[in-house]
Amino acid sequence: MEDVFTIANRNFNSRLIVGTGKYKNFEETAKAVKASGADIVTVAVRRVNILDKDQPLLMDYLDPKSITYLPNTAGCYSSEEALRTLRLAREIGGWRLVKLEVLGDKKTLYPNMIETIKSTEVLVKEGFEVMVYCTDDPILSKKIEDVGACAIMPLGAPIGSGLGLQNKINIKLIKEQSAVPVIVDAGVGTASDATIAMELGCDGVLINTAIAEAKNTILMAEAMKHAVIAGRKAFKAGRMKKRKYGSASSPQNNLI
Repeated sequence: MEDVFTIANRNFNSRLIVGTGKYKNFEETAKAVKASGADIVTVAVRRVNILDKDQPLLMDYLDPKSITYLPNTAGCYSSEEALRTLRLAREIGGWRLVKLEVLGDKKTLYPNMIETIKSTEVLVKEGFEVMVYCTDDPILSKKIEDVGACAIMPLGAPIGSGLGLQNKINIKLIKEQSAVPVIVDAGVGTASDATIAMELGCDGVLINTAIAEAKNTILMAEAMKHAVIAGRKAFKAGRMKKRKYGSASSPQNNLI
């Protein structure tokens, strides 16, 4: 059966979302995105040039007509900053599907969930389709869904840390209770981390630093593509039960 990735009634082929920050230049960004097979790229409205035509523009390397831009609020530490940033994104490119993140601490880059929930409510009322970066707290993630988020994006570990999924139990709980897509956002360091997220049943994974800071960005982008596909297939296949003791692979009767 066809396995379509749907967010806010939009269908995508790839369950891998990639960021556009931290690369050496836009040319490397475009090559990595192509290798990843991603249909969606996040764009930090406050950091990536999408306005100044006298400087290299991201649009010249990634055509917004062939790939979905997901404006985000990276670097925002208050609801006011985040709202202003996404309203600007809508004015610039008409984007309604957006990623909200309101940070609470400059050292850990953990989200401020009070400001995040408040911002989500406002944006939904204004007609935005909001994908929300959040802590791996099942209670707060449910609140985000209740106020209208179209996707929940719990962190696997702090942004840019590469530590992998630190709380698999909570991620799984969030997925089990959610009626909207759950996408692991932040903390993935290598391909196996992405596979684990998908094996838990998550709908997708968002990756930036793990690709951009790899020694070979293009090869890592390709690895992440296959990791997400493998994890999704393993989840759908249904893994074997874990056993305390060994279990022989061959029959035990009619032995020679």
